[in-house]
Amino acid sequence: MKKKIFIVLLVLLVLIQFFRPARNTSAAKSPADISNAYAVPEDVNTILTKACFDCHSNNTNYPWYANIQPVAWWLDNHIQEGKEELNFSEFGAYRPAKQFHKLEEVKEMLDEDEMPLQSYTIIHTDAKLTGAEKEKLVQWSEDIRSQMKNKYPADSLVMKRGPKPPTQ
Repeated sequence: MKKKIFIVLLVLLVLIQFFRPARNTSAAKSPADISNAYAVPEDVNTILTKACFDCHSNNTNYPWYANIQPVAWWLDNHIQEGKEELNFSEFGAYRPAKQFHKLEEVKEMLDEDEMPLQSYTIIHTDAKLTGAEKEKLVQWSEDIRSQMKNKYPADSLVMKRGPKPPTQ
């Protein structure tokens, strides 16, 4: 009986290898990429590439284990969630208020050591940020926020809340 269960599970494992999620890879840089909207110094781009872009851009550098199901499904879900929160490849298409808010969140996430995720840095040890790298990213995000304050009216940088639904 155990042998039959093992064989069934093995067959299922082999079969699911044929059902793969679409890859998050883009051949060209998006016109809405953050680097087209704001200056991204080379050292900042290097930090973003190693620690952020795999989950927060349209171009993921996949590790070897992304070819194994169901791990690839889990990774795809994780990447989609990351891009929903912040997508540097589409950053220029965000409203100024959303850009301003997301840059504030970059600072908060780094200050609170919430990004990059520990589950990511366990395997991708090169993605662990030093204190100097975190400070570099925080300063860069703050510099862009300062530029935005000078460029846009203050009320355009505030996230608007929709009207409250009527209560019954």
